[in-house]
Amino acid sequence: MSWLRRLLRTPEGAAGLAILLILLLAGLLAPVVSPGDPLRIAGRALLAPFTDPAFPLGTDRLGRDVLAGLLYGARTSLAVGLAAAFSAMVLGLCVGMVAGFAGGLIDEALMRVVDAFQIVPAFLLALAFVSTIGVSTPIIVLAIALGTWADPARLTRAQVLAIREQDYVASARVIGMHPAEIAFREILPNALPPVLALSATIVAGAVLTEAALSFLGLGNPNIATWGSMIAEGRSVLRSASYLSIIPGAALAVTVLGVHLFSEGLGKALGDNDVGAA
Repeated sequence: MSWLRRLLRTPEGAAGLAILLILLLAGLLAPVVSPGDPLRIAGRALLAPFTDPAFPLGTDRLGRDVLAGLLYGARTSLAVGLAAAFSAMVLGLCVGMVAGFAGGLIDEALMRVVDAFQIVPAFLLALAFVSTIGVSTPIIVLAIALGTWADPARLTRAQVLAIREQDYVASARVIGMHPAEIAFREILPNALPPVLALSATIVAGAVLTEAALSFLGLGNPNIATWGSMIAEGRSVLRSASYLSIIPGAALAVTVLGVHLFSEGLGKALGDNDVGAA
């Protein structure tokens, strides 16, 4: 856990980790703070924040608790972001590993597929995918992953191409180690740190993409999301701007926290590489 200690020594890493832990805690405690369905009508419509102790952040046009939506929206954003990033990382690692280790025609073919996915903007690909297939949380996760796996694949390939020429990899070949064993035991652990640093950026992009899809009405209508809350407040933006400002601020803080964590993680892993050298 030496990388965690180095992460906490960086101001941005410590701040980002603190923000993410607060958001994670808020999501986990959502059923305790606001039990029941966050989409249910709980009180009088359009109560302003801090005017009723029962609804600290007020209510929306239908009388739904804004605090409940905010807490359950944190669960949705983090769950979708982490799931999409994990899916994109696994797919990217597998493709990049195979392309870099195999080389030749396999490398060329896989890289052309990567190029094809990188040409299309991630949000437009997710938008087209969800519009065509249908709206559900797994579909949204898959759509976001399909738009973001190309960068981890290209970075993994670059790392593998550099590492496979190292002396310890050549020694593994000489002693007769199986190519798959070389790939997963000798190359992958050393290629992983830069790709892991990229994962935080993918999480931030996934959170924003999920919010944008929900804002456009392409999110899961059965769960609370920050994007749908922002969209809900558009029609009363002049008279009840808090309906859009509160979830928008939560979204901005989440992306900021992920960005700071990514910066700190990159520095921590970079220090680890220097120390190992």
